[in-house]
Amino acid sequence: MIKFLLKGILRDRSRSLLPFLTICFGVMLTVVLYSWMKGAEANIAESSARFDYGHLKIMTRAYAEEAELIPNDLALVGLRELVLELEKDFPQIEWTPRIKFGGLLDLPDEKGETLIQAPISGLAVDLLSKESPEKDILNLENALVRGRLPQEKGEALLSEELAQRLGIQPGNIATIISQTMSGSLALANLRFVGTIHFGIQALDAQAILIDLADAQRILDMEDACGGILGFFKDGIFRPKVAASIVNQFNSYFSQDADRFAPIMKNLLDQGGLADLLGMVQSVSSAIIFVFVLAMSIVLWNAGLMGNIRRYGEIGVRLAMGENKGHLYRNLISESFIIGCLGSAVGTLIGLGLAYYLQVKGINVASLMENSSIFISEVMKARITWFGAVVGFIPGFGATLIGSSLSGLSVYRRQTSGLMKELEA
Repeated sequence: MIKFLLKGILRDRSRSLLPFLTICFGVMLTVVLYSWMKGAEANIAESSARFDYGHLKIMTRAYAEEAELIPNDLALVGLRELVLELEKDFPQIEWTPRIKFGGLLDLPDEKGETLIQAPISGLAVDLLSKESPEKDILNLENALVRGRLPQEKGEALLSEELAQRLGIQPGNIATIISQTMSGSLALANLRFVGTIHFGIQALDAQAILIDLADAQRILDMEDACGGILGFFKDGIFRPKVAASIVNQFNSYFSQDADRFAPIMKNLLDQGGLADLLGMVQSVSSAIIFVFVLAMSIVLWNAGLMGNIRRYGEIGVRLAMGENKGHLYRNLISESFIIGCLGSAVGTLIGLGLAYYLQVKGINVASLMENSSIFISEVMKARITWFGAVVGFIPGFGATLIGSSLSGLSVYRRQTSGLMKELEA
């Protein structure tokens, strides 16, 4: 029977071509948009982890309450001892301390007078140690635009956008004006040996990157840091494992009432990231639902048009004694076969386009000019196993729903009027 139906579909393209093309287009669009949304979700999570939150992050309780204000006066102390304990207790995690700070960058003229100033958003990481993972985490080799990476104390990196705005060239010396951990004025001269471009508007507008030891010296934060970030060594965030580590660590200090006691949070517990990613997932689900609904309406109409064209054929088959239920099931089976073929072809085309977007991406920098979200300006898709099958949901669902609704016209045909229809 399937072979007979397949021959009918292939030989009579008038009843199969339009539904086939509709399914192909809908499935292709579903696969591409789903992969695009998964890419956006991964982009937000990965960028937030790399540049701010880590897979895990340890701060003081007081710092965590005001983390958006970067309160370095509430920083962690006893850094070396704490890192050693973390490496012993959680060897599957790579731990790296960081300091965030704000301030002004003062560029002097030839006489040493202030030529121009600009606000900065500073990030201090371990740039000089060979065993430091920061160069890989921040992808500094690829982010470097001009100059070189720091090799000595007192050397720093500046965002390319800020360097262009201030006219700073690699090798120039400028003064950082900030605030120490104790609240006094901090002044330090740094040599900017290179410029970087992370592709994240929230950073590239006014970022500088200095070595952790320099920041500790400048900000009077000896053996202290704003937070210790933890990353799974394979680079893959595992929410359940992370939650287990957080519970284990925080249980150590659950009885400590000191507001400067350390507290650990995982990636999803910071910056409203769980809500943001949940919203992205909801949008992905809404896209699938909308396409199932839209394709169902289109295929319902296509089925009605097909039944009108096949009005005489259906009448003949009923007049010859074919059971209405059997005829209805045949129409459903035909739609199922068309749905299989259309979904398979649409999925292959969609995966091809999604792969291209995963490799090349699309630059959306113009949409991110005022964004405070850590998201790359080059948006890439991400192909997942579910992305390879998600197209079959609207492909099969819409086809079967449309055929089921349009095929009900079979039961409205009256056998007593078939001869008059055929005579006409």
